[in-house]
Amino acid sequence: MLILLCAGGTGGHLFPAEALAVALAKRGATIDLATDARAAHFKFPARAVHLIPSATLRARNPFALARTGALLALGTVKAWALIGRIRPAAVVGFGGYPTVPPLYAASLRGVPTVLHEQNGVMGRANRMLAPRVTTIATSFRTLANLDPRLQAKINFTGNPVRPQVIEAAASAYAAPAANEPLRLLVFGGSQGAHVMAEIVPAAIERLPPDLRARLTIMQQARAEDLDRVRAIYKELGVAAECAPFFADLPARMAAAHLVISRSGASTVAELSAIGRPAILVPLPHALDQDQFANAGVLAQAGGAIRIEQRDFTPERLASDIERLAADPVRLAHMAQAAKSAGTIDAAERLADLVIKVASH
Repeated sequence: MLILLCAGGTGGHLFPAEALAVALAKRGATIDLATDARAAHFKFPARAVHLIPSATLRARNPFALARTGALLALGTVKAWALIGRIRPAAVVGFGGYPTVPPLYAASLRGVPTVLHEQNGVMGRANRMLAPRVTTIATSFRTLANLDPRLQAKINFTGNPVRPQVIEAAASAYAAPAANEPLRLLVFGGSQGAHVMAEIVPAAIERLPPDLRARLTIMQQARAEDLDRVRAIYKELGVAAECAPFFADLPARMAAAHLVISRSGASTVAELSAIGRPAILVPLPHALDQDQFANAGVLAQAGGAIRIEQRDFTPERLASDIERLAADPVRLAHMAQAAKSAGTIDAAERLADLVIKVASH
């Protein structure tokens, strides 16, 4: 059975697709991936990777709309030809405009389709595709921006997490006592690392010296911010490891006592699967406010503190860190609450749904 997975070329889309690919392969399926040029460097467990033209709808001026429409049309033609050639049993999309051409072409050809929505609010591309697909899988039990007429298509599976995350989830959380070392993990993705570099070191500077002496910080920082961030921590005498990218991020999450990060769908899924307390700063100005909704789910469960970026100041962050560091019982409760909101077997559940759809 050949399954064609479709995902945009970012980690937020590719990581859950990778997790599903592993689960489907265990069931004997063959996997192909349709994506965009951004994913060319990504080592994906697939028989073949097909690059399909696409474009994201950003500007509303006629020229931009015409260009986006032309690229999506070209992508649909190429996807139509690809699907006719490889004849998949089902096509599964993980959101983003690169999934529009293959899923649309599959629906035109009558191939069963599964749309997975990673966020707590349905994005624009997925809202466009939702009426045409066979079924819709969700990461959260509630989904905003969904046409009520499509409710019958909904299947809750959770957001698939990578094998590294499942391995890291086996590590139990142990809250540090008030005089023990406290490990902070800080990251923000491509659109968030700069604000973390601006705010987090300044917050650490405002902490009492005895608390700073307890800290060990692992921080993702963009190349242009690295030297400044390292210099601040060195001057403060804080043990810190800073890098533009951590390849072993799930293991670092498991090792952390507190995570400070954005709230993309994959981040929230991994935090809740591993079960770690977090301070989440949603990406502002997003049209769908998906990260705000994602952080809200974890905050409502008691596993995270959500801070809007306009309120994300060094003073506010320092206050939150100081309060949590002095309350190991709350940290432990937050870790337990985060874990209770996770779905560790999401990839298996989604794989079962895909096989069921493909078999019919």
